[in-house]
Amino acid sequence: MAALELDLFLCRTDNFGVLLHDPQSGATASIDAPEEKPILEALERRGWTLTHILTTHHHGDHVAANVALKERFDAIIIGPAAEAASIPGIDQSVRHGERFDFAGHPVNVIETPGHTAGHICFYLPQDKLLFAADTLFALGCGRLFEGTPETMWQSLSRLLALPDDTTVYFGHEYTLSNARFAVTIDPDNAELKTRAAEIEETRCDGGFTAPTTIGLEKRTNPFLRAADPKIRSHLGMEGASDAAVFAEIRKRKDNF
Repeated sequence: MAALELDLFLCRTDNFGVLLHDPQSGATASIDAPEEKPILEALERRGWTLTHILTTHHHGDHVAANVALKERFDAIIIGPAAEAASIPGIDQSVRHGERFDFAGHPVNVIETPGHTAGHICFYLPQDKLLFAADTLFALGCGRLFEGTPETMWQSLSRLLALPDDTTVYFGHEYTLSNARFAVTIDPDNAELKTRAAEIEETRCDGGFTAPTTIGLEKRTNPFLRAADPKIRSHLGMEGASDAAVFAEIRKRKDNF
């Protein structure tokens, strides 16, 4: 089986667009559909034809181009069953634990409510790929618009359980702000400090900070490190639950 090819680009202001392409079959999926024009430009640049849209959640900046792209390419739209009524053009609804096939590559559905009530992530175990959208960012996580801190912590814990060498694509280029915040929560983390400096340089040069890996996020992302004794001590929450520590970190980021 040939390796999947990926193309990463910006949509709107700070959304990441991602195309996933199987060179053998020609199948091409857009991970969400934030904006039609950049997606069309990426398809043309690569000579690919869109066959699927994999929708993670219902927010407008992730589904805005669903209908236009479906009409142009007759693409199949797959999205979360819990938000099916809010996903424009949806053809196939999927739930947690279900698996479907993309050009011979298994895709596992992981429900990660918190940012929205029905948010899902797409995990390709054979390809070691995770499309996390607005659940997990580099050095961050999504705002809790439709879920509680406890719910989001459970969702992030599902992603924490994935192999460290899983490559993670996420929904927004928020990493510079996330890095500046992260060092206020985990100030003694040498790897985080080094990473934050590299991110400053990357963004100054106009580069992207995606993708990341589960292992790197486990070592440096404070939102995944609620159990870390140094973070707990820094926050004065040594005896608190992991969910409570996470909630405090999320609250501080909301006000950062």
